[in-house]
Amino acid sequence: MKNRFPIQYKPLLWFILIPIVATIQSCGGETDQATAKNVEKPQSQVIAIEGMIVSASKVNDKIFATGTLLPNEEVELRPEISGRVTGIYFEEGNKVKAGQLLVKMDDSELKAQFKKVKVQEKLAKSEEQRQQQLLDIDAVSQEEYDISLNQLNTLEAEMDLLETQIRKTSIYAPFSGIIGLRNVSKGGYITPSDIIASLLQIDPIKLEFSVPEVYSSKLKDGAKVDFAVSGIDKTFTASVYAVDSRIDINTRTVKARAKSANPGNIMSPGAFARVEVVLQTYENALLVPSEAILTELQGQKIFVAKNGKAQSQPIKTGVRTQSAVQVTEGLSAQDTVILTGLMSLQDGAAIELKEIKQPDLEMHVEQPNVAL
Repeated sequence: MKNRFPIQYKPLLWFILIPIVATIQSCGGETDQATAKNVEKPQSQVIAIEGMIVSASKVNDKIFATGTLLPNEEVELRPEISGRVTGIYFEEGNKVKAGQLLVKMDDSELKAQFKKVKVQEKLAKSEEQRQQQLLDIDAVSQEEYDISLNQLNTLEAEMDLLETQIRKTSIYAPFSGIIGLRNVSKGGYITPSDIIASLLQIDPIKLEFSVPEVYSSKLKDGAKVDFAVSGIDKTFTASVYAVDSRIDINTRTVKARAKSANPGNIMSPGAFARVEVVLQTYENALLVPSEAILTELQGQKIFVAKNGKAQSQPIKTGVRTQSAVQVTEGLSAQDTVILTGLMSLQDGAAIELKEIKQPDLEMHVEQPNVAL
């Protein structure tokens, strides 16, 4: 191939190209050095965050369930013997007192029988006394005296039986309460299978509810229970007095009962109740929102703000809900917990606290409603 430039021009060509190449290399080197300096010295960024100041407070660990109101005492009034009703001494739906006469049945026949037996008993008693005197002087045998004594004892037993039957013709209130609708009328004939009326004692009133078996060990006698009843704009408090010793195999729940005052009888048995059970009380609990906690392979941690820097803090947690977590270790009162920008934070990162929030944290565990 022939040279494009005559040989006499080659020195001149090299004289032109060498300065150009040197200039290019010099510019490239300065660019590389500037880039290297930028890599070595990155510009620091301040991350704007929001936080909350942790404070110790008294917190109740709660669960929610459903319940049913029951009367404190309940009885179906029935006669113990058959007979005709001669008197009714109560008003339907009204209060009655313990020992109050409610229904009277005809006892005229029983009283007549009692009167007859009483006369026989009087004669038998005179005969027994006479036989006793004769026995003392050996005028009669012991056998003859025993026959008269046995007759007297038989008549006295018959009198006791008639007295008991006469008492059963009067039906009294076994306790104070509210009597329901009556099912008998004056002049009607009733038997022990007939229900006269129902008697309920509803002050105090019972609350029956169920909790999941996992919480049964925390539900003790004397535990306080708050509940609300539909149609009544008020919250009531009951005290647990009994917990079933057996777990329901169908619902895996444990049944419990509590008692509450029922002033003015405003609550009625059979009503539906929304129950709030306090399982445990923490006097100095530290609560943080659940979104402030990060989970790692080594465990859980939070970021706290200290001297304008983000500092990671390993923690241990206690009771957890969907919105709040109790921190048992790794956090102190008055620490500022970082709530936002957690995914972009690193230990020691510069931060700027833009806002202090105080979330409304309530410690409770909400359970599905349990039908009783």
